[in-house]
Amino acid sequence: LGTVADFPDFDANGDAEALYNAMKGFGSDKEAILDLVTSRSNGQRQEIRSAYKSLYGKNTLLQQNENLNYFFIIGAGTDEKCLIEILASRTNQQIHDLVAAYNDAYGRDIEQDIIGDTSGHFKKMLVVLLQGTREDDGVVHEEVIEEDAQALFAAGEEQWGTDESIFIMLLGNRSVTHLQLVFDEYQKIAEKSIEDSIKSELSGDFERLMLAVVQCIRSRPMFFAKRLYKSMKGLGTADNTLIRIMISRSEIDMLDIRECFRLRYEKSLHNMIQDDTSGEYKRTLLKLCGGDDDIAGEFFPEAAQIAYKMWEISAMTKVQLRGTVHPISDFDPGSDAQDLRKAMKGFGTDEDTIIEIVAKRSNEQRQEIRHVFKSILGRCEGSISRVRAQFCSKYCNGAGTDEHALIEILVTRSNQEIQDMCAAYKKAFKKNLEDAIRSDTSGHFCRILVSLAQTHYIPPLPFSQALADACNAESDEMMDKFMSILCTRSFPHLRRVFQEFVRCSNKDIEQIIKKEMSGDIKNAMYAIVRSVKNQPSYLADRLYKAMKGLGTDDRALIRIMVSRSEIDLFNIRKEFKDTHDTSLHDFIQVEALVVSVALLVSHNVCVCV
Repeated sequence: LGTVADFPDFDANGDAEALYNAMKGFGSDKEAILDLVTSRSNGQRQEIRSAYKSLYGKNTLLQQNENLNYFFIIGAGTDEKCLIEILASRTNQQIHDLVAAYNDAYGRDIEQDIIGDTSGHFKKMLVVLLQGTREDDGVVHEEVIEEDAQALFAAGEEQWGTDESIFIMLLGNRSVTHLQLVFDEYQKIAEKSIEDSIKSELSGDFERLMLAVVQCIRSRPMFFAKRLYKSMKGLGTADNTLIRIMISRSEIDMLDIRECFRLRYEKSLHNMIQDDTSGEYKRTLLKLCGGDDDIAGEFFPEAAQIAYKMWEISAMTKVQLRGTVHPISDFDPGSDAQDLRKAMKGFGTDEDTIIEIVAKRSNEQRQEIRHVFKSILGRCEGSISRVRAQFCSKYCNGAGTDEHALIEILVTRSNQEIQDMCAAYKKAFKKNLEDAIRSDTSGHFCRILVSLAQTHYIPPLPFSQALADACNAESDEMMDKFMSILCTRSFPHLRRVFQEFVRCSNKDIEQIIKKEMSGDIKNAMYAIVRSVKNQPSYLADRLYKAMKGLGTDDRALIRIMVSRSEIDLFNIRKEFKDTHDTSLHDFIQVEALVVSVALLVSHNVCVCV
């Protein structure tokens, strides 16, 4: 499942001569060079390199890929992320070859270099992996699967502190197939994934290494898809990582990596390379990539298995939602109201006092402060009233309708929250929310929103085959079927439906939506699927999009931070960090006062919450 294979009728001397002619004289024929080197396998490129040296007495531009590792193990310059990537992802034979090549090229023992430049449990695990003694994939010790899972649980979650040696011994030596079964058993025992346990029990480079090992055991293509994404997102590109992965996986599993990339990041690897690189560099990477998957709808074999497993894990995992704001003890709303009044009257504003109070009170406590504040002054401050009014009415007012906000709110709220919101909307604006939606939206999008604004009976049986059949139906019939299922079934139910959808159709529900739908309808359906799969991840993505690029979508940022602060903001922070390699805290440094004002005026029955 690579994108580069042995070139038929290969002639090393002929290719060496073609390269020489392309590079001699003034300038060079870059197109000829790229076409040649990206259409030959690594073995053939090494033959060309040898032939070139024999014919012309010097090396070509082609250098030894396998010796790149030395760059990453030189004292203070050690690249831990590269070490983790290589040693966590290579097979036993690849590691043995790497050790030999390193010694041949530099006359040094790679194990001794690693020992000299790393420390602690991180060093121990690297050395274990460097032995290349993991059991073959077919080896499964069925009699100790549960015992191994229990040993991992006892070494971490079940005790104070962590017995790292158990993690090192089991994750460094058991076969991939065996460990996949152990991880499934661990999920049942711990009621959380092995990844979540590692994140809570380990830290630093050792944590990153063990997570990489687990990710590679679950799926090497998905591991590399994540590495490629992180190498290109944000400002700048991690060229060494991008080049290393694109070259080293082009003959092994690049097709699966492409599919996993699309599955995880909602865009093709081809398109991300195209957007993030330029010139001959881009052309080379695109040739190694081999094609664009955005037009595809079906999975490659391993990617289908990964998608099925992802939905299974999503269905099995019992996520403990954690907020970041909790009720304080010894709460005195009168004292808080007086302090806020002092902080806001006169010239200037005592922002520190405002933030200290409103950011550390629960929503219920903030409402008590608001009522006391109003009783003291006979009114709320004008600016606060205006902010509250804007939050409640902004999303359904004709030309100003904020479709993204409507989708986000209606997709992520529970039945009870939606009922409360509808009642609050009617009380505040003297009309039904459904009527407001109907007056400001139309067509299938209107029907989706109205359906989401209602509560529904949850049927007991899955409807994956109905969804699969709908994919081959006419447009209106497909929309009716998708709406009848995605807008009415519970999240746990839909997780099982989407899992079975992969099995019976070999298709990606997200890609079907992306391919067959457009505009607000696509955005709404897509948001449902994302929220069903992992709601904190969906909201983390909404926060990222609210802050990236020029300017900030303050309303989206405030709405999510306020409404999720007592529910799952801790989980959202975690997903933000995992996906974007930076903390949510760093993204919102300059938004503190705006959020604090919104916290003060947020109402638990207000549309914005």
